[in-house]
Amino acid sequence: MDIRVQKTEAAIKRAFTELRAQRPVEKVSVKELCRLAQINKSTFYAHYEDVYALSDAMQAEAISFVLGTISHQREWSMKDPGDLTRAIFQAVSANRALIDGLFSSYERTRLADALERGIKEMVYEKYPEQRGNTQTGILLSYCIQGAYHAYLNNQDVEEEVLVGTIERISRTLEPLC
Repeated sequence: MDIRVQKTEAAIKRAFTELRAQRPVEKVSVKELCRLAQINKSTFYAHYEDVYALSDAMQAEAISFVLGTISHQREWSMKDPGDLTRAIFQAVSANRALIDGLFSSYERTRLADALERGIKEMVYEKYPEQRGNTQTGILLSYCIQGAYHAYLNNQDVEEEVLVGTIERISRTLEPLC
């Protein structure tokens, strides 16, 4: 990719992230985004259809980044659901600023669902014999969605206490493999 295109993309994303920290996506205008990114509207429209397309693209990148973080954590194993739960928590926690900036409260379910789909695919690639196993699918949904929502709804709790509790709960579940 041309360096100028990379710089323009970075400026657009930086401006959007700054504006999203202040207001919801529907209140972000292309005009103010372009002013902040120091580009003109035609440049913006050469890259994105509208701010929603930009938001979708950045959310998809964030989800991919979080999933990549989980897949690079070699410690997790399906023999211990607590390991996977901790890996999910650490990936979400490490990318918290990015997630908070891109996903408003009503978009959090979209994030959780995308993470669930991606994590299940990672698990099924690592353990192909589990693909199609209904119990495995349900247990994964429970670990992923449960851990994620417990994390969101208990942010006033010290991080290590929260993750430790979620991990202990997950460890009481029957191993998947």
